[in-house]
Amino acid sequence: MKGNILLDHGEGGTATFQLIKEVFLKHLGEPEVLEDAAILNMKGKIAFTTDSFVVRPLFFPGGDLGKLAVTGTVNDLAVMGAKPLYISAGFILEEGLDISVLDDIVASMAETAHTAGVKVVTGDTKVVRKGDIDLMFVNTSGIGQINHEISLSSKSCKPGDSVLVSGTIGEHGIAVMLEREGFEIQGSFKSDCQTLEKLTDSLLESAPDTRCMRDPTRGGLATTLVEITSASKTGMILYNDRIPIRAPVKAACDLLGLDPLYVPCEGRFVAVVPADETESALKAMKSHKDGQFSVKIGQITNDHKGVNLITEIGGIRPIVALHGVQFPRIC
Repeated sequence: MKGNILLDHGEGGTATFQLIKEVFLKHLGEPEVLEDAAILNMKGKIAFTTDSFVVRPLFFPGGDLGKLAVTGTVNDLAVMGAKPLYISAGFILEEGLDISVLDDIVASMAETAHTAGVKVVTGDTKVVRKGDIDLMFVNTSGIGQINHEISLSSKSCKPGDSVLVSGTIGEHGIAVMLEREGFEIQGSFKSDCQTLEKLTDSLLESAPDTRCMRDPTRGGLATTLVEITSASKTGMILYNDRIPIRAPVKAACDLLGLDPLYVPCEGRFVAVVPADETESALKAMKSHKDGQFSVKIGQITNDHKGVNLITEIGGIRPIVALHGVQFPRIC
């Protein structure tokens, strides 16, 4: 479909139906019934999440808005121990948007959903006047099935538990910022944007007493860890030399005056597991390509509250939640 988005495309008439047919259904497939709501057959305990995605630029090394929207929704379900099944997608489009750009975003969304084994089953499209938004916003909701008795919660963490991270951190935020601002910094920069459902499944199979899993998106690793200790009313010791950060990402952070601990990720998760399940958990995670750099970065303690980082020279640095805006329009 050629042309640009018109206000007509959001009015629910023939232009809307043409857009749905020639862009959305072309990539996402036609549901059994094209009605006001999807009918889902589900039993037992489910997980439900919702999110909005406003990244700029729409396309960045390693991903785009469509891939990001599916990844973020799938991962929010996966870290709760759910099998992601269904997604809704609501698009707010700016008048004048090139329809080929929308087509590429929807195609990427469909590819990512297929890879993750989820279906986009319902959606919505709205068009606003040129200048009211920046090209395109996407809102998603996701539903997943919980098929086990594990109850994951940050409140469940106990002193002695191990803190694991599934890979190198900070890559999404740096890749998006460098692309957005046009900074020419030497090195390989690519977002870690990817779905995690297979990796989280492996962890839960190998460490059935896992306390919690979280994905460190906005606010980065540091803020996520602070939230875990706050919920569990415990402390945490981290070891700076164990936190996996790729050299180009660290160099870019140093150059830009950023702390990589607060840089968003989109394809990593933090897990807290009992000490006696640490080895089996790491073995399972490292058996996956996407988890080969998994590592223990610290442990839960009762000696203090909050998160303390042990530096390379043996000093102690208190870690607090992100305050203010470091990465606008990043996810």
